[in-house]
Amino acid sequence: MSDGYSESFLEHMRAPRNTGPLPEANGVAESRNPVCGDFLRLALRVEERVVREARFEAQGCGGAIAAASLLTEMVAGMTVEEALAVTRERVATAAGGLPASKLHTAQLVTDALRLAIVDYAARSEG
Repeated sequence: MSDGYSESFLEHMRAPRNTGPLPEANGVAESRNPVCGDFLRLALRVEERVVREARFEAQGCGGAIAAASLLTEMVAGMTVEEALAVTRERVATAAGGLPASKLHTAQLVTDALRLAIVDYAARSEG
């Protein structure tokens, strides 16, 4: 491990998955950490209350980008209810643990996830 990151998390830093816009998104949100400047735009494509695809665009530290990459893989295939239950602790555990100084990256992605699901719910009601 390097800087307290697991090898799998470092791999997400080196080669993030699911980056870029998602034109078919029906749940979109942005999250920002005003302290460090990390920014995340998360887009979900939900069909029949199941997250079929998740993509992100981010600016920030490698940890924030890796956490977003990891989250997109985690939530694909989850129901909306399962995705709402994803916590920053669950993201940190899936990352193989995160240094205390980088837990904010897990919070950034879970905040965006919740907001994207709220956006999906608002769109599907309309």
